[in-house]
Amino acid sequence: MPATPFTDPDQIAGPLYADPARLARRTSALHAAKISGDDATATITALATTTSTAAPVVCDIGCGRGTSTLQLATRLRPSRLIALDQSAALLDIVRERLTAAGLDVDTMCADFHHLPLPDGSVDVAIAAFCLYHSPRPADVVAAIARCLTPGGRAVLVTKSADSYQEIDQLIAASGLDLDAVERPSLYTTFHSGNAANTTATAMQVLQHQHQQQVFRFQHLDHFADYVATSPKYTLSAHLAGHPRRLAAELRRRLPDRPVTATSTVTYVQAVRP
Repeated sequence: MPATPFTDPDQIAGPLYADPARLARRTSALHAAKISGDDATATITALATTTSTAAPVVCDIGCGRGTSTLQLATRLRPSRLIALDQSAALLDIVRERLTAAGLDVDTMCADFHHLPLPDGSVDVAIAAFCLYHSPRPADVVAAIARCLTPGGRAVLVTKSADSYQEIDQLIAASGLDLDAVERPSLYTTFHSGNAANTTATAMQVLQHQHQQQVFRFQHLDHFADYVATSPKYTLSAHLAGHPRRLAAELRRRLPDRPVTATSTVTYVQAVRP
């Protein structure tokens, strides 16, 4: 049994990412709640632009819905842009978004443990908020290093293992999931505490930086928008995926007040020697 839903292949291929709308709802709920911390996409793009290669070949690994892919296309103007993800449904969204913006992208549906790219073929690789889906993230780092040109750059991004622990505590206090606090972090395999050392197993780490982000859900309806899409919590079938029902049940059990949560985002910039 995998330690968390984020390392469960069936969850990754099924409920987590087969439905792009679910990911969009989760992301939108977090963005609406954010009150502190730089924009992650802007930071990722800024780190990627430090490459000295003009018109680089860029690969966005675990590209999701393509938010970073779109910014990389406009800022780096690569000679080739590759968007790689294990979810074909998400890659459809990426193609739609970049085509609508008049930008070219090559999409690849693949497992990031086995990147279908030639050795030394990529100048800049991005792997943002995805390596914690691997039970063996060092293997993914090695795969990325293999694909980079000598001197090629990688930007790897993750979250702290204690991200959103305040939400865990509230869900446990509500009685809806008494094990929420004890359940392993979704980010347990690749997190702020081990990201730099894991990256150093295959690449030279140039810098790593941590940034705290603060989120404030103004009321339980907003809070439920996020919780209903989180795979961490074990909720009844009546509540899971149904934010309005979840909000009503939370209000029945808890005072309706703002909820503040925190997360640390860690950016690792590395180079293939």
